[in-house]
Amino acid sequence: MTAPATAVPWLLVSECFGPTIQGEGPSTGRRATFLRLGACNLSCTWCDTPYTWDASRFDLRKELTRRPVPELVDRLLDGAPGTVVITGGEPLLHQRRPGWTALLDALTAAGVEIEIETNGTLAPSPYTAEHVTHFNVSPKLDHAGDPEDKRIRPDALAALVATHRAAFKFVCRTLADVDQVATHASTLGLPAHTVWVMPEGTATAELDDRLRAIADPAIRAGFNLTTRLHVYAWGDERAR
Repeated sequence: MTAPATAVPWLLVSECFGPTIQGEGPSTGRRATFLRLGACNLSCTWCDTPYTWDASRFDLRKELTRRPVPELVDRLLDGAPGTVVITGGEPLLHQRRPGWTALLDALTAAGVEIEIETNGTLAPSPYTAEHVTHFNVSPKLDHAGDPEDKRIRPDALAALVATHRAAFKFVCRTLADVDQVATHASTLGLPAHTVWVMPEGTATAELDDRLRAIADPAIRAGFNLTTRLHVYAWGDERAR
């Protein structure tokens, strides 16, 4: 009897693009390719990628496609990037898929750095923690709209702190938001040197105004500061 063919591992993908640059956080300005996966467990009111999860506004059958991992790896390594950023949506929702381990295995073998952008509500599996170079964790503040017990998960954040490879990036609009970051950092045990504060916005004028409002209080609190470099370079253009 003929053995059944082995299924090719796949992932649910919104976009795969680059090389471009990482626009936010500790790796700002670094050359990278991006894999944006579908689905999210939050519903932020200001989300700039709602097409990855919001079925009320987008046809997710058209927005999201199952793509085989070997094809994704070839695309992500095209152009010899030093870093591959896996984002979403919420990428850690995909940790149990065979495609996830296949992807991380292939990228590790290729010698690139792997960054995961996550909202901090899901703990990385031991396998994920072992293979990922850096976690960019973005816990959500009150203005994101979801209840706090849904968007702030202490156990998951503690697991990310324990990797010693996580930076915590908070999206802020006002001084009050920076105060809220300080409260969370203290309560959750996030070391100040791992915290980054970033203005919310998808237009340069908006980013400029909010950056001026949050810069001094963020620095006084011992936090790092980041802007959104890709918005200054390309505006609110969706990658293709």
